[in-house]
Amino acid sequence: MVAKRRLRKDDVMVVDLSAARQAVVGTAVGNAMEWFDFGVYSYLATIIGKVFFPEFSGPTQLIYSLATFAVAFLVRPIGGMFFGTLGDRIGRKKVLTFTFLLMALATLGIGLIPGYTSIGIAAPFLLLFARLVQGFSTGGEYAGAMTFIAESTPDKRRGRMACGLEVGTLIGYIFGSGLVTLLTFWLGNTAMLHWGWRLPFLIAAPLGMIGLYLRTHLEETPAFEKMERARAERKRVGIKEVLLYHKRPLLVGLVLVFFYNVVDYTVLTYMPSHLTTVLGYGATKGLLLILIVMIIMIPVVLLMGRLGDRITGKRLVQIGLVGLIVLSIPAFLLIDTGSNISVFCGILILAVGLASFQGTMPALLPSLFFTNVRYGGLAITYNVSTSLFGGTAPLVVAWLIGLTGNRLVPAYYMIFSCVIGLIIMSIFVKNTSGKPLRGSPPAVADEGEIVEVLQENEESLWWREERQEIEERMKQAE
Repeated sequence: MVAKRRLRKDDVMVVDLSAARQAVVGTAVGNAMEWFDFGVYSYLATIIGKVFFPEFSGPTQLIYSLATFAVAFLVRPIGGMFFGTLGDRIGRKKVLTFTFLLMALATLGIGLIPGYTSIGIAAPFLLLFARLVQGFSTGGEYAGAMTFIAESTPDKRRGRMACGLEVGTLIGYIFGSGLVTLLTFWLGNTAMLHWGWRLPFLIAAPLGMIGLYLRTHLEETPAFEKMERARAERKRVGIKEVLLYHKRPLLVGLVLVFFYNVVDYTVLTYMPSHLTTVLGYGATKGLLLILIVMIIMIPVVLLMGRLGDRITGKRLVQIGLVGLIVLSIPAFLLIDTGSNISVFCGILILAVGLASFQGTMPALLPSLFFTNVRYGGLAITYNVSTSLFGGTAPLVVAWLIGLTGNRLVPAYYMIFSCVIGLIIMSIFVKNTSGKPLRGSPPAVADEGEIVEVLQENEESLWWREERQEIEERMKQAE
């Protein structure tokens, strides 16, 4: 057991709230860019198939278009390992600035690639390359954004500020899909096929400049700076050490991201296809319903972030899991009626369950790892789980419906993931709301809170024994 010294006033970090808010906005912009591209590509998949794969037709053409989109998930774990460990070595800000620039350039590049009729087979290969670059950069983007916000905010406000990251997700998806819908309405199908489809991708240029300006003007996280000052005392940690000595948070994180992404991708990505293909619902009407639900989700996510700080993020996630286990089947039965009001209510039920995760997980996931491995560990666990279970969720659900003919398959899949998630959350996840992140000193919003933190000395550095155990194992292995 490590000897506990009393916490001193100098150990407590006073966080500049204006800098913390800047961090939220600067990182949320990158997440919005990712999901802007996601919404744009999803809504333009049919047109992209005609532009880049004209030698195929019908469903085969669409499959090639979607396969090019899905290939980005294959390189996300590689990008996560590369940028994650780099972020733990040279700093969160530098890496996040580079990943955002790379992502914006790749998105812009898609809008500039000539079609198959102009350059032949080179066109789909250039599209594939751009998607691989996007996937590689995204591997370091979201995990880094979660890390940056969690390390830049006061402990007792971490949930309400970190949920801004998921607000960026919703805004990006709404903007991307809404822009494509409006352009299609204004320009018509012919103009969209010839040149209009490029416009949403070209918007990446001004968005990229705004995001780059915001990120270059961010301050490095206080937790990383404090760790850097003490870096000489500890050995730098790479991928090998993360995999060897931090297996438990990696495995727990895999499960948490599993249920989170299954619900997320089923509700936001698969649902439009379910409404049109499985239920025969009007395509425009279905997309409009999803957009309205996402707009409603924004204030709900913000509310969930605040609730997570009050009743703890762990408890709120557990409530959301139980809610989805109980209500997923009734929600899909409502959706199955085909009535506009019933469909809307069914989707909204699922969306509120998802919002309970979006409001809490950006604060909860970074708390699984110590500061010196937080970016790398989170990038590995998040991207591996997303690639295996998130990106494949729509495909798995569609395949199972085709195999069984049962329209409730999406509900069963979500229930399955939520049951596993509830077990892991209840047994292996500690409540970290309002407490210091592992390996980081307490962080407060003003000096008036320092006295309260000092009085909670026994709880303030609750992770000390765990760190000592890991460091002893690493020494023994040397």
